[in-house]
Amino acid sequence: MAKTYQLDKELEQYRRLMEPPEEFRDGFSWKTVIGAIFLGMIMMPAGMYLQLFEGSSGNMMQASRWVTIIIFSEIARRSLKELKMQEVYILFYMAGLALAEPFGGLLWNQFFVQSDYARAMGVAQEIPSWFAPSAEEIKRGGRSFFTMPWMIPVLFVSFSVLISKLDNFGLGYVLYRITNDVEKLPFPMAPVGASGIVSLTESKENRQPWRWRCFSIGGMMGMVFGAFYIGVPAITGVFLAKPIQLIPIPWVDLTPALSKFLPATPLNLAFNFGAFLVGTVMPFWAVMGGLFGVVFTMMVNPTLYRNGILSNWTEQMGFIDTAYSNQIDFYLSFGVGLTVAVSLISLWRVFRPLFVALGNLTGTRAKDTVSQVSDEPSAWQRLVTNNVKRGDFSIFISLGIYVFTTATWLSLSTYLVEGFPWKFFVGYAIIYTPIISYASAKLEGLCGQAVAIPMVREAAYILSGFRGVKIWFAPVPMPNYGPQAQEFRVLELTGTKICGQVKTQLVTYPIVLISSLVFSHILWQMAEVPSEAYPFANKMWDFQAKMSCLTFSSTMEGGSLFMEAWKWDVFGYGLGLGVLAFTILSSLGLPTLLVFGMVRGLGENYPGAMIFQALGAFVGHFYLKKRFGSMWLKYAPVLLAGFTCGMGLVGMLSIAFSILTRMMSPLVF
Repeated sequence: MAKTYQLDKELEQYRRLMEPPEEFRDGFSWKTVIGAIFLGMIMMPAGMYLQLFEGSSGNMMQASRWVTIIIFSEIARRSLKELKMQEVYILFYMAGLALAEPFGGLLWNQFFVQSDYARAMGVAQEIPSWFAPSAEEIKRGGRSFFTMPWMIPVLFVSFSVLISKLDNFGLGYVLYRITNDVEKLPFPMAPVGASGIVSLTESKENRQPWRWRCFSIGGMMGMVFGAFYIGVPAITGVFLAKPIQLIPIPWVDLTPALSKFLPATPLNLAFNFGAFLVGTVMPFWAVMGGLFGVVFTMMVNPTLYRNGILSNWTEQMGFIDTAYSNQIDFYLSFGVGLTVAVSLISLWRVFRPLFVALGNLTGTRAKDTVSQVSDEPSAWQRLVTNNVKRGDFSIFISLGIYVFTTATWLSLSTYLVEGFPWKFFVGYAIIYTPIISYASAKLEGLCGQAVAIPMVREAAYILSGFRGVKIWFAPVPMPNYGPQAQEFRVLELTGTKICGQVKTQLVTYPIVLISSLVFSHILWQMAEVPSEAYPFANKMWDFQAKMSCLTFSSTMEGGSLFMEAWKWDVFGYGLGLGVLAFTILSSLGLPTLLVFGMVRGLGENYPGAMIFQALGAFVGHFYLKKRFGSMWLKYAPVLLAGFTCGMGLVGMLSIAFSILTRMMSPLVF
């Protein structure tokens, strides 16, 4: 009982970090239309460039959301007007839609179909026309998406985006109502976005000085770091064949230097100050558990190498090659076993309270029938009762949307792929998707993390007996709706009605599609993708292509590299170790978040920014929390929001300069 009370007290503390306002609005206005055009013409191309330039590490890709709302907020104030909090959230939400970059994936498609490794594996020859034209057609058409062979992929993406937008209000909304209204989970990462929005919209009369001060401090930190991290390489890349990187992007490869001491251990170090700030926001024991798991993995790899298990590794390999060879030798099977352990543990922990809640639901009904002593609504009543002020709609409508979108995806996949195993995926949509989505929503609500059982799709394709590559490119409905619950929680904390999201989707959809296609074409025209002009893509896309081909080989005719790499005994070791670690740590009475972080961290083979995240957790827990007391839990999300905004301001200016200069260079000569 003492442990349960302590856990509930901690969750309640995070739950009360920020309360929803009294008044709710839809936030949609004529400013939204202007914001959509601004995002499509300015922010989206910058975001696409950033993705190719430095990847999605840290919070850089989210920075453009803060850039958008801070620009519109300042313009409104200088026009003697104040943007309402709900209007700012709609701009924030709209910027997130633009970050999806629906046609940005075409750049990857053209690379993958022309990849030497994909061609050598026999994958490229079987890639369907709705994914990308053949390598020969691409070469004939040049670096352009405005050719006839690309028409089918463009139409396919457009339709997929339309159905996905509708799906946003399906099962994810039901899970939000369960985890937020019935279980009242804290969603510790939700105040990060909501606090920044509030700080930008407070008037002079009700503004809390600490909130704006934290946002400003974080903004200056982000601007200084962004100048070195993004500004210098983006600007110098215009004039030099290879950009100057004062801070390595995306990381420093330590694998060759430490190979004699830590053989077969892929080690990198990402110098991202944003990871430090994320560490101060996340629950301390979740970060510590992840760090311990990473350190444990670093200790195990040399032992595995000396025992001949990691047999494909050589001292000349860098981070990417080491990680790939380790996947084939050991971590493909072991990592899946660990992740399944995490998932099973998560499912057990999250569904036990659900069964209790269902028991309380029926029990409350029985008690209400006998006596009307308590006026407390039952779990079922809280779930089906719509909050009119919040703009709720029936969960049965959401379930209907889920059924419709799932049926659409299955019908399209059956039409495109002859012999598609649709019967299995009907069962998948009825059983697996709701279960894993609820588990993920539960973890998002508890500690800001998602969960997904790996290799389910791969196992389905293999067991179905299907042979060929086409099935991997079909629009198979395999989403995890859990993270959507946190988005709806942010919506509530900002006092925005759901109808505002619906209107925003309708306005943003056509603008985002057109802008994404046009600027994907421009980026491809500026330089080959990948190349030295795009450091992250140039370093990582080859590795991603190898991993994709490894997976696709599982359903190809003849020998399969995937099946050769898969080892059931290693999978069992990973599963057993994960469950054992959970059992031991739980029996010692250690914090729940440490248990989840520990088991999850055992499978973390790419440490990346973990060191900086752990430093942030130490500083936040042992110094800042003592220095500022309970207020630090409120300061940290606002500081992080300000950092992403400041970093984004510098990044957007640098990238705008780079794009304009490259586009004008033909005119100069």
